[in-house]
Amino acid sequence: MLAAWGRVAHRFRGPVLFLSLLPLLPAAWLLTRENDLEVTVRPPAIEAVRAVELLDRELPGQPPTIGFIFSHPGLRATDPAFRAAVERALAPLRSDSRITRIRTPWDTSPPDATRISRDSHRVHVTVELRGRAPAFASMTFGGLPPGLYASVRAQVRSDTLDVATVGAAAMNHDFTEVARTDLRRSELVVLPLVLALLLLVFGSAVAATLPLLVGVLAVAAGLAGTVVLGRFTSVSAYANNIVSMVGLGVAIDYSLFIVSRFREELRRGDGAEALARTLTTTGRAVVFSGVTVAIGLASLLLLRTSSVSSMGLAGMIVVVAAVFYCLTFLPALLAILGPRVNALSLPFVRPDRAATAFWYRIADVVMARPWTVMVPVAVALVVLGLPLRQIRLGADDASTLPTWTEARRGADLLRREFPGADASTIVLVVHYREGSPLQPERVSRLYDLSRWLRTLPGVSRVDSIVDLAPGIRREQYQQIAAVPPAFRPPGLDVAFRQLVGEHLTIVVVHSPLPTTSDEARGLVRRIRRAQPPLPDAEVLLTGPVAFDLDFIAVVRDAAPAAIGFVVLATYVALFLLLRSALLPLKAVVMNLLSITASYGALVWIFQEGHLAGWLHFTPAPIETPIPLIMFCILYGLSMDYEVLLLSRTREEYLKTGDNAAAVRESLAHTGRLITGAAAIMAGVFFGFGVVNSVTMIKAMGIGMGLAVIVDATIVRALLVPATMRLLGRWNWWAPAVLARRRPWGA
Repeated sequence: MLAAWGRVAHRFRGPVLFLSLLPLLPAAWLLTRENDLEVTVRPPAIEAVRAVELLDRELPGQPPTIGFIFSHPGLRATDPAFRAAVERALAPLRSDSRITRIRTPWDTSPPDATRISRDSHRVHVTVELRGRAPAFASMTFGGLPPGLYASVRAQVRSDTLDVATVGAAAMNHDFTEVARTDLRRSELVVLPLVLALLLLVFGSAVAATLPLLVGVLAVAAGLAGTVVLGRFTSVSAYANNIVSMVGLGVAIDYSLFIVSRFREELRRGDGAEALARTLTTTGRAVVFSGVTVAIGLASLLLLRTSSVSSMGLAGMIVVVAAVFYCLTFLPALLAILGPRVNALSLPFVRPDRAATAFWYRIADVVMARPWTVMVPVAVALVVLGLPLRQIRLGADDASTLPTWTEARRGADLLRREFPGADASTIVLVVHYREGSPLQPERVSRLYDLSRWLRTLPGVSRVDSIVDLAPGIRREQYQQIAAVPPAFRPPGLDVAFRQLVGEHLTIVVVHSPLPTTSDEARGLVRRIRRAQPPLPDAEVLLTGPVAFDLDFIAVVRDAAPAAIGFVVLATYVALFLLLRSALLPLKAVVMNLLSITASYGALVWIFQEGHLAGWLHFTPAPIETPIPLIMFCILYGLSMDYEVLLLSRTREEYLKTGDNAAAVRESLAHTGRLITGAAAIMAGVFFGFGVVNSVTMIKAMGIGMGLAVIVDATIVRALLVPATMRLLGRWNWWAPAVLARRRPWGA
């Protein structure tokens, strides 16, 4: 089938080239449109999210807010000049119809101490906007329409005070803007680097340009597909970065393999047959490799989290685009060029001869001493993965932004300078299926729950309708709860409206423990495990700590299914390609070893903080979805080299029937290609990792780049040939019924 397509593409190269470029017209139009990108992760109905949904349904909610911190090195908040400067900066907002209220320290007398910094040189101001944000929006959701934050922020200026924004809205805006800026910067760095590496691999300017063209076309199509995707589901702000990273890496790898094989086949015959043989061999490997990468990305859908799943869908789109252009645009262009694909050769760059001889020597060493090679390499990979045992997952926050962003600067100031700003808040939603929570017996049980919470280590304060003031007894709270709403004093009525709904009431636990600390997580776990029973109610915990724990549980529960799906599906795909029962199993083990080693590096660098100064990030727990996203991407990508090496090994084995000779020949012929492709893909990943400012993309780029290097050098060059030498003819064993069938495309 692919051989026939190669002849068709060669004969009708002009029309095929034209038709392959037609999708670029709608893609170019789509790229002028922008999605409203999603920064926060919205998992399925975990406990913390269900609690927020109940709050949204029954409580009035909070208005959307934007926080500002005003600072001056000499003036104090008590100085009239400081207050006057703040009022001048806020004056444009006073007449803005979108603003409902501005909270400053001077709203009360004496001034609100919680809004004044410890050194009195800074104040915290909150601007409330019209509308209704999700309950406890600061937990994870922004709650502001696109563009509203930027419009409000632009009005607040001061000639004398330093101004920094703080809060979820500022974080979401800066995350989105930094992701967009980093994408452009990364591409400007990566594309010249890739071209330089391609020139070294091919030694020809024409041949080196072809993979780069395919990469650009695939990424353009992938980004356009992401715009379409955004019309149907929320799309992560990082999806475009994933499309560019994966798209460039995969498309350039695939086209590099095809161009290299075409140049090799040209030396044996005319262009039509050279193209046919290229697509029959390397083209088939590219199709299967694309399938395995798409399978890996598809497994992200099992997480049932729209923003994370969108990365998988966007990645699948760009992989399909890469395979499409490698089988249409590239063959047509190769047919047009013919022998001119080798034109514009670079002087003094002759990669083929020396590299082939080098890989023959490597193959001879591995074939002669397979045990000596295999055991130390396997042990080294296991050792590299040992830091994975200390992995700590957590949600992203302002610390994952670069220090120069305003939201990061504001968050650091708030946490460092304002008392209680770094405290944890745990919200207990006490929900009754029927009846009011203000019934006397229910109020009594709520009183017991509140008093129990007060006794827990790490709890500094509890707020609820049974914690209105010290000295009030249980019976008095029951009497207060029985007062009809129309007869409640104004202050009491406000408290009840904020804390009580038709079927629920909330208890807010305050703790000085940092949100990401083990102690705060332990407090949430203890409340869930040991809280006093409320027979006719369900108690749901929410807040940043509870949300963090619940999302970790979602990823942990989804991981076995996602990993199992990827492993099983790629095993089947490789079996169909190779008709071997053992080679796909060996590939699974090799991939797991290389990915585990990359995880160990991820923990060592980004969690423990090694290289933090050089890479410019703040050490923190690994963001919860990163390991699963990396696995799903890396598992498919690592199959690129496995498919290329093993499909070439099978070609040689079918010619000679000699397993050792087949392994030696395939390693010699693909070693330079795999190394060059890995250097290019690693260059793409490292380029994105180093240039990007957001820790999530930085960690994924560095982690995946290291995995590709390990996979293409240690695993493919040493471990795979050694194990194949030891297995001998068992490499090609398959059940008799299946072995009689011809491999796909053979």
